[in-house]
Amino acid sequence: MIRTKLPKVGTTIFTVMSQLAAEHGAVNLGQGFPDFDVPQRLVDALAAAMRAGHNQYAPMTGIPALRQAIAEKTERVYGHLPDADAEITVTSGATEALFNAIHAVVRAGEEVIVLDPAYDSYEPAIELAGAVAVHVPLDPATFAPDWQRVRDAVTPKTRMLIVNSPHNPSGAMFGAADMQAIAELLQGTGIYLLSDEVYEHIVFDGARHESALRWPELRERSFVVSSFGKTYHCTGWKLGYCIAPPALSAEFRKVHQYNVFCTFAPAQHAFAEMLREEPAHYEQLGAFYQTKRDAFAAQLATTRLKCLPVPGGYFQLVDYSAVSDLDDAEFCRWLTVEKGVAAIPLSPFYAAPPVGQRLARLCFAKNDATLDAAIKRLQKL
Repeated sequence: MIRTKLPKVGTTIFTVMSQLAAEHGAVNLGQGFPDFDVPQRLVDALAAAMRAGHNQYAPMTGIPALRQAIAEKTERVYGHLPDADAEITVTSGATEALFNAIHAVVRAGEEVIVLDPAYDSYEPAIELAGAVAVHVPLDPATFAPDWQRVRDAVTPKTRMLIVNSPHNPSGAMFGAADMQAIAELLQGTGIYLLSDEVYEHIVFDGARHESALRWPELRERSFVVSSFGKTYHCTGWKLGYCIAPPALSAEFRKVHQYNVFCTFAPAQHAFAEMLREEPAHYEQLGAFYQTKRDAFAAQLATTRLKCLPVPGGYFQLVDYSAVSDLDDAEFCRWLTVEKGVAAIPLSPFYAAPPVGQRLARLCFAKNDATLDAAIKRLQKL
């Protein structure tokens, strides 16, 4: 009899809903991946890198050209130039970076504060470190944090605070006041910040993404995680990176080295070229997705689903209370099987979901034909 190390973990809700969508021929607006093309320049650069022979192990921390390109882009976007050799590590997706950061500094018996709803990979990584996830709920209507509640959750055992902006699943974003509140909360403590910023370039309505890298007092204690897959429409390539000060990067790399050692070499060369030669892609990404957000919201207005605001990211939360009294998991299953549209329930993102919450997450990182097909089905609700 195996005594599981992760007794609360089953198959992720993303896999479950995607499989259900495939089985029933549903339009899949559940799992958060684009169904449109990767930038052609990136595909060409990848093929060129493979033809040039870049098919063996990359350096453990990432190829120098990519780390330098990341450093230069970080200075351009956030006004901070990290040390490409000592502070930047290329990883096999953002999920690996999140895992490495937690295991780099969190020890058995310690506590990590997470803000619910939270991405589902955080807690298993915390539990595998022998630590405890302490859940602090965000506002159930606006998904804004109550920093006093976070402060009240801090104990002598607190080792890390995990934040995520733009936020998955809600799209809510931190403002400058939130970053100042985090800085004041962590000042004088030994608590590290893990800032999950994978949707950093998908921000709308002229807002500014408040990266932890903009704030010197946060940079010195932060692991900041980014995703090439989210930015360049290639989630299957599984490439991301972490920026952290030298002492934290050294511990991060100890875990990375014996986790995957290094990551997909040809893609690293391709991204180095893309960052240097075509910065317009990430600069215009917010405008690209804002057009999709606005068009999708206008289409949803013709259904019985009610849209919540989407400040950032590529997910649209909808209130389905006018359609059904089912809980969110049952509603999303019914919607997939009976109505042919797959969505993601919010309850798996919580330790304790709000009572009576009737929200589902739809992904609008899809081509127009996919969204049009989904809307036709949703109009029949």
